[in-house]
Amino acid sequence: QVQFVESGGGLVQPGGSLRLSCAASGSIVSTYAMGWYRQTLGKQRELVAAITNGGATTYVDSVQGRFTISRDNAKNTVYLQMNSLKPEDTAVYYCNAGSRPRATSWGWGQGTRVTVSS
Repeated sequence: QVQFVESGGGLVQPGGSLRLSCAASGSIVSTYAMGWYRQTLGKQRELVAAITNGGATTYVDSVQGRFTISRDNAKNTVYLQMNSLKPEDTAVYYCNAGSRPRATSWGWGQGTRVTVSS
């Protein structure tokens, strides 16, 4: 059973920054591509950032240049540094496999809520 514990969310003003953390069970972070997803009410989860086990990163256009995904294999933890936050970044953020089919098979943690508002 794969487990994820996301943390670091909160309320931040537009233009502010947050750093999300995700502690994963086992050694999956060093083995698989990992990603951060976000979901708002009534919408599907969107993959916003991914990192391969080789360290290559990809981002959805809306966060390119503002978000940075990284991982610490020794701590089995994935991070998402979010800068220049916008109200449209408001969502619940989840980490999981970078592959959506694998993410679906692993199941989801509770996520961490990010609210960007003045």
